[in-house]
Amino acid sequence: MSALNVQLLLTGNELMSGDVIDSNSAMIAQQLKDIGIEVNRKVTVADDLTALVNEIKTLSVQADIVILNGGLGPTVDDMTAQALALAANKPIKRNPHAMKHLEAWCKMRNYELSEPNKKQADLPQGCEIIPNSIGSAVGFKLTLNECEIFCTPGVPPELKLMLKQEIIPQLANKIPQAFKTQVSRMQVFGLGESTIQKMINEAYPQWPIDLELGFRAAMPLIEVKLTSRSTQANELSPHWQNKIKQLLGDHVIGENSASISKVVVELLNQKKQTITLAESCTGGLIASQLTQVSGASNVFEAGFVTYSNKMKTQLLDVDTDILCNHGAVSEQTVIAMAKGALKKSQANYAMAVSGIAGPDGGTTDKPVGMVWIAWGNNKRIRTCCLYLPGSRLYFQHYVATIGLDLIRRMLISAKQPANYLKERLFSNKD
Repeated sequence: MSALNVQLLLTGNELMSGDVIDSNSAMIAQQLKDIGIEVNRKVTVADDLTALVNEIKTLSVQADIVILNGGLGPTVDDMTAQALALAANKPIKRNPHAMKHLEAWCKMRNYELSEPNKKQADLPQGCEIIPNSIGSAVGFKLTLNECEIFCTPGVPPELKLMLKQEIIPQLANKIPQAFKTQVSRMQVFGLGESTIQKMINEAYPQWPIDLELGFRAAMPLIEVKLTSRSTQANELSPHWQNKIKQLLGDHVIGENSASISKVVVELLNQKKQTITLAESCTGGLIASQLTQVSGASNVFEAGFVTYSNKMKTQLLDVDTDILCNHGAVSEQTVIAMAKGALKKSQANYAMAVSGIAGPDGGTTDKPVGMVWIAWGNNKRIRTCCLYLPGSRLYFQHYVATIGLDLIRRMLISAKQPANYLKERLFSNKD
């Protein structure tokens, strides 16, 4: 049983037509579940004022909380404020707090505050503003039939921050102690769900009954989740989380929402070391993942995307004889790429990748899905050849993640070999 009756109302013609996939309701449900609240009902309506008003009235009678998502923008099909005002029999007024937010948002971006944009400050009289730290439209809250209705933006990054910063903390405070939920997460790479479950079953056959173990595959990582819903289980959780960490060892990337790129940047920053990249088949994806992390500029000055043989020679000094005799996808080439990148950038570490992403270009000796990876420093360059069949996008993301994980393992002096070096090995001449 959930602590609160929470229902979702999503609005938008694009949701009804399938032009936009509804990922927001999943995001909301996940964040609510983490604090012990399960969504009781979800309704999606088009941009129709009458339908929206009717659903608001219906849900407000049934639920304790309604989270209304979408329809806060400046255009004529953004009807949330108007619909809520009609449902609650409130006039629409220009909200000074929302207007101040709009003016500051436009000034920061050197935008002109147009009349259509001002519509985002026309809200139901008496509503409470919910700050939007990155978007132009504030959220707002109004009570109708003893139901709190939270109106939220449809833009996923804005919704995510509003949930985290404003709405989830408010709802968490409404949950009785008996319903409090604690969730611990670990991000794992290189082990599948079934393998992890088998390892835990064999190591800990007497798993605590009131500590829920769960898994979520979020390619390429696996999230291992411990959920506790009682004081006793909350006290047990850290102990069992440590047991799982010890069991899975170096396959654990980190806790909560840790990513491999973030961990690599943090490790390099701690060691005051730098990295360079020489990418072929990933086309700059690895560099992109690193530079998404705050603090990357301290550890990453340059990367090289050398897709053609000509650029491998011109930018990284890969000898033409190597390319002619061994090909672009070879151990000799990725070693030369890594050494060339180290020399050009003067970085402490390098990683080089060259493979066949497909769907064309494979041969019997070098099939689609084959990749050579080189990583290391001026003292030692290590290599491996892996076979990662799948779609082009899957291949590129998997190669990028493995490459960063190999650097991570080097930085932490990992004692356990990566599972994929055994399961995905094509050949290894290291």
